[in-house]
Amino acid sequence: MLAAHAGSGCYKPGMFGRWLKALGVGEDASAGGTLRASIARELPGADPETVSVVTSIAGLLGTVAYADRDYSAVEEARVRAELLRVQGMTGSGVDAICKTLREHIVEISSVETPRFARVLLELADEDLRREVLGTLVELAAADESITLAETNMLRQLTKSLGLSPGDYLELQERHRQHLKL
Repeated sequence: MLAAHAGSGCYKPGMFGRWLKALGVGEDASAGGTLRASIARELPGADPETVSVVTSIAGLLGTVAYADRDYSAVEEARVRAELLRVQGMTGSGVDAICKTLREHIVEISSVETPRFARVLLELADEDLRREVLGTLVELAAADESITLAETNMLRQLTKSLGLSPGDYLELQERHRQHLKL
């Protein structure tokens, strides 16, 4: 289509380039891209792989926190505590990241979740993926109620992270009293 119009004089070189640049195309304008940019700003010395891993962990924390469609203050406090464990992360950095999560939680917890899990599967070893899953289970239990939606999300993430159902069951066992199935 573009080639047909190029000879007719309708296409002006650079026209689309200016339009695409104005829209920020080339940068990842998705919620995951916004989250990644927020984390990259807060960890300026981190290499791209580290930023990808931290972004994926933060995104999965948001995914589990919002699995029951309620991103509660208790869950956000747990997300904050986990993000503060990241070397080089500051309190103001956590504030900025949590703000991004709140603003984009619906897209992060739905559209972006497979990408976050895939990044961890590719870049993190099994021990780190198991630790992340344990953190996600702890987050789901933070409000002393693990809902069916959270359980289903955790089981799906277990598989997406290349871990076994046994890994999930072992981690979930500590919180059996909080299951609301």
